[in-house]
Amino acid sequence: MSLETQPPTDEAIDKFAGTLRGSLLRPDDEGYDEARTVWNGMIDKHPTLIVQCAGTADVIGAVDFARENDYPISVKGGGHNIAGRAVADDALMVDLSAMDAVRVDPASKTARVEPGVVLNELDHETQVFGLATPAGYNSTTGIAGLTLGGGWGWLSRKYGLTVDNLLSADVVTAAGELVHASEDENEDLFWGLRGGGGNFGVVTSFEFQLHEVGPTVLSGPIVHPFDDAKTVLEGIREFNDGAPNDATVWCVIRHAPPLPFIPKEWHGRTVLIVATCYAGDMDEGKRVLQPVRDIGDPIADAVGPHPYTGWQQAFDGLAPAGNRHYWKAQNFEAMTNGMIDTFVEYGETIPTQETEIAIPNLGGAINERPVDATAYPHRDTEYMMSIHTQWVDPKRDEECIAWTRDLHEAMTPHATGGVYANFVPEEIGDKRAAYRGNYDRLVEVKNAWDPENRFQLNHNVEPTA
Repeated sequence: MSLETQPPTDEAIDKFAGTLRGSLLRPDDEGYDEARTVWNGMIDKHPTLIVQCAGTADVIGAVDFARENDYPISVKGGGHNIAGRAVADDALMVDLSAMDAVRVDPASKTARVEPGVVLNELDHETQVFGLATPAGYNSTTGIAGLTLGGGWGWLSRKYGLTVDNLLSADVVTAAGELVHASEDENEDLFWGLRGGGGNFGVVTSFEFQLHEVGPTVLSGPIVHPFDDAKTVLEGIREFNDGAPNDATVWCVIRHAPPLPFIPKEWHGRTVLIVATCYAGDMDEGKRVLQPVRDIGDPIADAVGPHPYTGWQQAFDGLAPAGNRHYWKAQNFEAMTNGMIDTFVEYGETIPTQETEIAIPNLGGAINERPVDATAYPHRDTEYMMSIHTQWVDPKRDEECIAWTRDLHEAMTPHATGGVYANFVPEEIGDKRAAYRGNYDRLVEVKNAWDPENRFQLNHNVEPTA
């Protein structure tokens, strides 16, 4: 709120609260602390008002009230964003978490999804019909933030990004108007929503294309001793160089969690986990993935038929809400020998039991679209490094953040210079790295839809005005 704007009176706030079908929370209200809490335990922000929206009308009312009273606007969907941008000091939070309806049309293979939905809720509704859309790999992630940043997961090599499967969206703009965006209507806004984050408005409904998936897929982890990490990474690189788009094979370096398929003597020791998923015929998948299972001398191999919903939730317990999280990420066109050496070097110094160095293999259908097809620009990425550093004790903040930044810097010579916007930990990140060559076009969309930069509590695109 600017110095020129007087804060609204209690009477005005009460009057506004009376217009809502949802609820309005102030700092002294019961439920306020719960509503302002997000997944990353490092985030401790105190908004002035929290509007818990029950529907689109409440969203319009919240945006109008914030504009009229010059409140900064933050938007909470699943609250899973690493930078905690859902909540900010002295802001009006638009809390969408209660808007969690999913409507599947199995005939057209589409789904209408509200912005408070998290991935396991979406999968629950679509898998009844043997359908799914590409989404993230942690099922507690909110669909809204994931989608607006691009979105990728186990199905992306076959079916593309989450935004590549977005058919339309309903958006409340900075002017408080509800508009529809698609390839045929408000095309510039639709382009910007697909990777440009929450810069242009509040999405109240997403329409996704669904695909036939599951309900059982060939998937599972293979666990190797860390001493074999270099050999295994080289073998996975060779496999991925010729892998079909149905196959997704990622690597993770971390301390072995106490999971039942891992021998107890390995619990807590550094390992390399190869995570596999085949989004096609089961028998063909067994043939295709066999070379991966033949690499090295694994400690455990749990690859087999698993429910797709189960595989989507398999790693949820490794990143619980409330832990302290600091992530850094980079994109790569290939996995070089220098990268492998650096992975091995820093794998030996992982600072906590919960921390992991994740190495997703992307490419495939993701990279078959032109760079300017959507605002998401990273169509040259074959591998990503996502450093998921997490810990519990606040006294370890400096140590853990420093280790993360050191690894990130060591990998920089091998990287493209791009970064996935959803994995930028700071409130203000490198927007040029996130949006790359699409940034100038995003500014044009921002000028058209939010020239006053009302939606700036995000990986912000600044309007020229």
